[in-house]
Amino acid sequence: METSHLYLLLSYLVLTQGRNSDMTSRSNKVVPGHPIVLGCGQLCLDYLVTVPSFPVPDQKIRCTSFKVQGGGNTGNTLTCAARLGLASRILAKVADDSQGRWMLEELESSGVDTSFCVTAKDGVSHFNYVIVDNQTNTRTCVFTPGYPPLLPDDLTESLLSDVLDRVRVIHVTGRSRETELLLAQKAHSKNVSILINAEKRREGLDKLLDLADYAVCSTHFPQDWTGSPSSPSALLSMLIRLPKLKFVIMTLGEDGCVMLERCPNEVPESEETDIDELHESLKQSTDFTSVLPVCNSSMVTRLKGNVTGRLYIVTAEKIPSSELMDTTGAGDAFTGGLLYGLCTDMTLEETLTFASRVAACCCRGLGARTTLPFRTDPNVAAFLGA
Repeated sequence: METSHLYLLLSYLVLTQGRNSDMTSRSNKVVPGHPIVLGCGQLCLDYLVTVPSFPVPDQKIRCTSFKVQGGGNTGNTLTCAARLGLASRILAKVADDSQGRWMLEELESSGVDTSFCVTAKDGVSHFNYVIVDNQTNTRTCVFTPGYPPLLPDDLTESLLSDVLDRVRVIHVTGRSRETELLLAQKAHSKNVSILINAEKRREGLDKLLDLADYAVCSTHFPQDWTGSPSSPSALLSMLIRLPKLKFVIMTLGEDGCVMLERCPNEVPESEETDIDELHESLKQSTDFTSVLPVCNSSMVTRLKGNVTGRLYIVTAEKIPSSELMDTTGAGDAFTGGLLYGLCTDMTLEETLTFASRVAACCCRGLGARTTLPFRTDPNVAAFLGA
C-alpha cells in the first residue's frame, strides 16, 4: 500500500481505539441454542469519503467526512449477524500486513470468529475506495484486488470438517468460486443449508446455484441469468431450473424486495396461475405508503413447471432525507438479518420485515458497518425480544 494510505490508516487506528473498545463492551450474548452461521469470501479495507457532489474530471474538491473500516460482502454480512446475536465464523484469506491484521481485529470486536482464516505470509490486502455523493445519496466503489486469493489448496480436509462443525447455514457469494464450491459441496454432504448472494453472472456461479437452498439476487440478476421476459417470471424460472432452491429473493433497493417461495404442499384441483398476473395483483394490495417495512404475500398457488409457490412483496423502510447517509452495505445488512431469521426459525414474513429494518439501520451511517444494529437497538429489539 502507498505511504499516504498507510499514514491515513494508522491515524485512523489511533482515533478509533476507543471506539473498538466500546464496541466490544456492547457485544451481545449469543442467541439461545447457539446456531452458527459461516461465511466464505473476501475481506477488504474500505476508504470512505463523502462529498457534496460527485467530482467531474480534473476537479479538486474537499470531502465532508472520512472513515476507514473493514468491508467486503462476507465480512459485512457476518458482522451484522454477530451483532444481532448469532454465533458467526468466517473463512477468508488475508495478507500478513497491518491492514489484514486490523480487519481481523475489527471482525473479532463485533463477535465474529476469525480463527479459521488463512494468512498469506507474502501478500497485500484488498482495498476499496468508496465515494459517497451527498447530492444523490449514491456511492461509487473502486476496488483494488489483493493477492494471493483463497484457493482450494488452502482448505485441508481437517479444516473443512472443523469449520463446518455445528454450522446451520453457510453464506457464499461466488467471488472465490472454486474454494466456495469445495466448501459448499462439503456442506451439502453434511446437510448444512447454503445461502448464496448472486450479484451478477460469474464464472462457476451456476455450480454454486445448483447447491443453494436460498438465493438473494440483485435486481437484474434473475433476468440476466434466465433470459426471462419479466422479473416475476425470472424468479419462477430459477425455481424450475434449481430444484433444491427453497426461495429466491430479488432485492430492489429503496423499493424493497420480491420473494418467491417454493411450497411443498400440493394445491388440489387448482388451475395454473400466471406469475406476472399474480405479481401485479399482489402489488395492488400492498401498502406502499407505510413508513415501516410491510410484507404482503399471496396464497399458495400452482405455477408453471409444476412449481407450487407463494409470492411475497416487501416494502423498504422510508428513511427521512435528513437521516439517509450512505447505502454502502445495505444489501449485506439485509442478508445478515435474513440469516438471523433462518437460524432462529422466524416465519418468512417476520424474517423479511426484520431484514428490511436492519438494512435501513445500515443506511443511517457512513460505511457498511458503522450503524449495523446490536440486539438491543430499539429498531430491531421488538423482533428479538431483547
